[in-house]
Amino acid sequence: MISRRNIRVKVMQSLYTMDSMSSDINTAEAVRQLKKQIDQTRKLFVYLVYFLSEVARYAEKDALKKASKHLPTEQDLNVNTKIVGNQLLWKIVEEQSYVAACTETKPQLLIDEELLKKTYQALVQSEEYIDYTGLQSREKKGERDILEFIFTDLMLPNENFISHVEEHFINWDDDAEMMNILILNFLQKPASYNFNEFVSKEKWDFAKGLLETTIEKKEVTLELLKPKLKNWDADRIAALDLIIIEMGISEFLFFETIPTRVTINEYIDLAKDYSTPQSGQFINGILDNIHKELSAEGKINKKTFKNSTL
Repeated sequence: MISRRNIRVKVMQSLYTMDSMSSDINTAEAVRQLKKQIDQTRKLFVYLVYFLSEVARYAEKDALKKASKHLPTEQDLNVNTKIVGNQLLWKIVEEQSYVAACTETKPQLLIDEELLKKTYQALVQSEEYIDYTGLQSREKKGERDILEFIFTDLMLPNENFISHVEEHFINWDDDAEMMNILILNFLQKPASYNFNEFVSKEKWDFAKGLLETTIEKKEVTLELLKPKLKNWDADRIAALDLIIIEMGISEFLFFETIPTRVTINEYIDLAKDYSTPQSGQFINGILDNIHKELSAEGKINKKTFKNSTL
């Protein structure tokens, strides 16, 4: 479900957390930290899907409430509930792995009913919703667009919603960008997502291998790095930059199926997104320099970690 870039982010975050706690990182504890990071991300994803679906389904609750008034008006008796029958919505809420994930994580216990109500009211007042309910047809694009609108225009820009999410998920700041991409991709192809397998075995093996290799080969990567720093002391480099460089060198040397250019580009992007404004350029220069040196010496032969002599 999550991409290799997402995996690299989780490994980076786990290494940074462990490094902040102690300079001597225990590999087994780091793996447990990684699992915890991924599980927190999964729970956040489930909750966002749940809140989104509940906003859409609130139309039925609103209609019943208004119809049960002592003296309902004609408008009260004719609340448009088209969105409740949204075909994409029902594909989501009836999908077995999603139902199982909700049973396990219990997102309903975190719901702020007042926030949910206000989000629905903002939806009803929007031009997008008026246009949607005004159409008799149920085209796939229209069904998807209105759900995307709820997420991108009513949930994410809402400071009260973000505060609500931050209150329950300490990983929101780290995962916000990832969640945006995941939710939009999910709405495009919900059938391709399995909530019980947030990380496939192949990607978990990659994540665990990258984490363990970066820790266990730290001395190797530092020996390669130190000559490139010139007047810089390794202790003066931002801790996150150092971790990113170590991960990049580990991929160069011990991950046979990942092209070196992909590695460099991925870690430049991570540096730009998660570290200092100058980090992208700095890491680009360091990794490119080390890559050229290793290639010239014939050391980038894409051997696996276990078979490597380094």
